[in-house]
Amino acid sequence: MSVTTQDDRLSSAQRMLHIIYALHALGIGLGAFGAASIIGSFLFGWPSVVAVVLSYLQRDDTRGTWLASHVDWAIRTFWIALAWTVLVWLVSLPLMLVVLGFGTLALGMFLLGIWAIYRIARGWLRLKDGQPMPAN
Repeated sequence: MSVTTQDDRLSSAQRMLHIIYALHALGIGLGAFGAASIIGSFLFGWPSVVAVVLSYLQRDDTRGTWLASHVDWAIRTFWIALAWTVLVWLVSLPLMLVVLGFGTLALGMFLLGIWAIYRIARGWLRLKDGQPMPAN
């Protein structure tokens, strides 16, 4: 019979968070080097969708620990990116009638891709260093 200690659970959750960040990074990489956009691949590619599901599954295991901030960070990154993507599309679609929308869409998707790269890289580096994420 094995007894699971708090340290074992934290270590397991930390490994899972590395996998979550790696899946998000894979999604971003597929967008950067594939036919999709970075933000499109981040939001709709299977690696990031799996990462978000795993993040939600990790919530209970990390509650009350510094790792919970990473779970929240990964989940918030996904949903904020989705919300901003919808907003960029809603603004750009009517502007496409006067051609300006093609530029706003391209610029918006580019900036959101850079933002997603930053958020995933920052989170993964802080996880590697054993640091929690800020609340915002």
